[in-house]
Amino acid sequence: MPESSAASRDDLVARDRRCVIHPYAAPISSAPLFAVERAEGVRLTLTDGRELVDGMSSWWAAIHGYAHPALTAAVRDQLGRMSHVMFGGLTHEPAVALCETLVAITPEPLTRVFLADSGSVSVEVAIKLALQFFLAQGRPEKRRLISALGGYHGDTFGAMAVTDPVGGMHHLFRGALAQHLFAPAPGPAFDAPWSPDALGSMAALLEQHAREVAAVILEPIAQNAGGMRFYHPQYLRQLRALCDRHGVLLILDEIATNFGRTGELFACHHAGVAPDIMCLGKALTGGTMTLAAALCTERVAETIAGSAPHAFMHGPTYMANPLACSAALASVRLLLGSPWRARVSAIEAQLRRELAPCRALDAVADVRVLGAIGVVELKQPVDMARVQPAFVERGVWLRPFGKLVYTMPPYIIDPEDLSRITGAIVNVVSEL
Repeated sequence: MPESSAASRDDLVARDRRCVIHPYAAPISSAPLFAVERAEGVRLTLTDGRELVDGMSSWWAAIHGYAHPALTAAVRDQLGRMSHVMFGGLTHEPAVALCETLVAITPEPLTRVFLADSGSVSVEVAIKLALQFFLAQGRPEKRRLISALGGYHGDTFGAMAVTDPVGGMHHLFRGALAQHLFAPAPGPAFDAPWSPDALGSMAALLEQHAREVAAVILEPIAQNAGGMRFYHPQYLRQLRALCDRHGVLLILDEIATNFGRTGELFACHHAGVAPDIMCLGKALTGGTMTLAAALCTERVAETIAGSAPHAFMHGPTYMANPLACSAALASVRLLLGSPWRARVSAIEAQLRRELAPCRALDAVADVRVLGAIGVVELKQPVDMARVQPAFVERGVWLRPFGKLVYTMPPYIIDPEDLSRITGAIVNVVSEL
């Protein structure tokens, strides 16, 4: 590698350390940091020339890989016509076409779409929709939510308030957050026998607090950043019935599970249920730009519209950005026009086969796979300062957290590259 290239790489990392704060990292940090020069297909090219097979899809968003020509063309074409325009009192083709598409592919009762800036904001929107739905009915006492331990819904304050308050990432802020109700983590496991009393605690909470609860919010089938747990579809079916019985809305946070990640287009399809409000994000634009959505039923929309102030009270400045909407529309069409289900199924089978040896390792507590998600849960927390560079040395990019070493690769990954990821996981974990 030329000396100038090495100097450039080192300078970039040094410049970063002087002024940049990274996610879930110390504001002043000497933790391992790797400079990326380009990303294409399933590979990240570092500034020192090394290539890493990406096992993270950039936090589960880049399902088509990087620099896909269809997504690039969509953004470039839109940029030549209109990069942005306020969405208050105006509309445009990319936003309308995207909303029409989302209504067409999500569960049938969902008919209205609010386009937000990020996944966390879509959760804020979902919560506000639920609260305003009951305010419009003259029921201000219904202002609490029920969530689940082991869940994660985002980093903004409303989203933090419905994220696991004990084992989650936001316990530091617990005293500043709205106080909601939490049921035990959903169970049993996805492929375990169903237990008739699995919803006992959730049912009790609803029975006791229905008068003050507006909605239950849950990640369907797969709890992700809160622990990568996969639970039985029957839990969702019975929860839907409980919500209906007690006059409580059901919010499903599909931000991490949407667009095929669990093997179904939306994770709620495993259970055959539809929510009153659904949050989408991450893979919505195929990892090109930030965009999310909150969808609701006509009943929710009509109720809010029918009472003062006759408006839904939320409005991000960059809502429905035309570039992001164009990218999202291209990404959804690309996915639906591809053999995504077969690809995800093949990834699932290979992950099950090639991660299985981890079960015999002393450091491992569990190995689980669902769709294009592979998880190795350790008995002790991961030493990131040691483990992260070990994966880079093996030519793969993975970002473990807590006790979890996991992969959510792009759907376009080929078997050889996926084996490189799984082999690295087995090798690194075996050294712990």
